[in-house]
Amino acid sequence: MPFLAVGSGPPLVFLPGITPNHELPTGADRRLQTRQLLPYAGSRRVWWVNRRPGLDPDATMADIAADYANAMLRRFDEPVDVVGESTGGSVALQLAADHPAVVKRLVIVSAAYRLGEEGRESQLNVADDVLDGRPRAAGAELMRMTGAGAGSKRLLAVLGWLFGTVYFARATADLMTTIRAEDAFDLQTRLADIVSPTLVIGGDRDAFYSADLFRQTADGISRGELALYPGRGHLGTALDPRFLPDVLSFLDPPDSAGSPAGRLEPGADRDDVTR
Repeated sequence: MPFLAVGSGPPLVFLPGITPNHELPTGADRRLQTRQLLPYAGSRRVWWVNRRPGLDPDATMADIAADYANAMLRRFDEPVDVVGESTGGSVALQLAADHPAVVKRLVIVSAAYRLGEEGRESQLNVADDVLDGRPRAAGAELMRMTGAGAGSKRLLAVLGWLFGTVYFARATADLMTTIRAEDAFDLQTRLADIVSPTLVIGGDRDAFYSADLFRQTADGISRGELALYPGRGHLGTALDPRFLPDVLSFLDPPDSAGSPAGRLEPGADRDDVTR
């Protein structure tokens, strides 16, 4: 499974959102993916792990989660904290329900026990556009859905149209398999099987989900908590100024001396990235 690792300390596994392929990111994409890991790297060894390349075309979310469970069992000697974002959040929920022994604490970002109806329709449209050779349309649709309001959706759709050809230039069948798996994903009846302390974070203007789906996900988990950000869409949730403090305080509560954990210490190597 493709991975990047940065920082030092107890492990934290990061499951990213949907990607056009399941290869190791390079260039600007690698820098972008690494940058989102740095806030956790002051006290953690952060493992960015994408889905396995060459998925069976009929793979389900449970199959994808099993790949992660097997990899984590081989790599780590004990349960570890997991952060899953967007599609990675769907996988993380399945992972915690099916393989509770590998997950210590769980953070779900911009994801819920299932996609909303608009989210399902949008992702299927993206898959159809890619298959039919319309990468600009696919990019416009995917980026449009990340906005919070009419204005931001129009702007993001234009950006998606401009960069769609580049973004989907190396799309593989794994993209379609992942979209189909998430389309069928519905973990509502399994939420009670998640025993890990879980923080669900979402924006109340997320076009892929709804505030109710975020609430139901957190409520269905016995040790679930919800952080719902007003006015934030799918993209804006992780950019909210409350986001990092909420995640870091959940993963690493202040110590007995009152010092906040999870911050990058002086001298930490921001470029310590391995593969």
